[in-house]
Amino acid sequence: MVKKIALLGATGSIGSSALAVIREQALHFQATLFSAHTDWQKLLPLCREFKVLNAVFTGIEDPDLQAKLRRENPDIKLYFGEDELLQLLDGQDYDVALNAISGSAGLRASFAIVHRGARLALANKESLVMAGHLLMPLIAEQKVELLPVDSEHSAIFQAIGHHPNPEIRRLHITASGGSFRRLPLQDFELITPAQALRHPNWDMGAKVTLDSATMFNKALEVMEAHWLFGLPYSQIEAVIHPQSVIHSLVEFIDGSFLAQMGSPDMKLPILYAFSWPQRLPSQLVRTNLLELSPLEFEEIDPKRYPLYFLGLEVANAGGILPTVLNSANEAALKLFLEGRITFPQIRQICLEAVQSFDNQSNPDLDQILEANSSVYDRIISGRV
Repeated sequence: MVKKIALLGATGSIGSSALAVIREQALHFQATLFSAHTDWQKLLPLCREFKVLNAVFTGIEDPDLQAKLRRENPDIKLYFGEDELLQLLDGQDYDVALNAISGSAGLRASFAIVHRGARLALANKESLVMAGHLLMPLIAEQKVELLPVDSEHSAIFQAIGHHPNPEIRRLHITASGGSFRRLPLQDFELITPAQALRHPNWDMGAKVTLDSATMFNKALEVMEAHWLFGLPYSQIEAVIHPQSVIHSLVEFIDGSFLAQMGSPDMKLPILYAFSWPQRLPSQLVRTNLLELSPLEFEEIDPKRYPLYFLGLEVANAGGILPTVLNSANEAALKLFLEGRITFPQIRQICLEAVQSFDNQSNPDLDQILEANSSVYDRIISGRV
């Protein structure tokens, strides 16, 4: 049976990898819905290539541009805004939805996919970081298949297999160390956005690449693993593995480790999320063991990556604070990319936002969305 795929974030780096998978596996997968933020120049040709008749632009608000795009593309049904995306996710015919929307903007889409009852292939960490206490019970209630797409969580999912949680001693999430693993600490004040956007191993979007440089992405991944696998934070840790060949490890109570390995390429976890429980033959990613460099592991330095450790504190505090921290980080990254703050100030802004916010122990979705918006707006406007 051909699985119908809804691809959210089709013009980003994850989206591009997903399209490569769909091209190669045309006998197994068919794209039926695309979304992008504003990049119509890239998305519309993709709609024609994959014969996708429905496309959503969540960030195009200009009515004149909307009318122009509809007039010039009568063969494609075009929709605009997040509300129309959510309506399509509720009503369209698809078997699997890959949520590759960047950042907190992907939160409501995950809920819509779960309500629809389709398999959720999740590349949006923030859905669980901000609302794992709401999303995971809903997934269980709806009996939805949740397949992680982050390479680290896909690796853990594969390594755990059918082993129950009492057999697991620890999850070890690997981290490349980002762009500045060897940069002298005294040079951090001079880091430019261009430097921060050059990742040594992975081809990723701007936000994920910057989060890798600060190691904030690993804090998000620890939170995500907590919700995905139902383990306490005391059993989850990150470790630097510069080669990015081992994507994560599961340590069992008998002392055994199981790891998932492969060349650093997101096509592998995407293909697995689409095809599970099967494995399909593919030539997209090949790993030659004889060409691999030695595999190394290092502890995470709190002086080099303080935002990771702030993230762990917030994870353990729970409540609304993960949303506050995530929103503050998104705002701080925007300020950094605009040249308005230095690289070390990203962490300082995040710390001040968390310290100034009263925690709420069990926030509902409206409270999460309100906190996310208010924290971001205050930082961007300079009120925090």
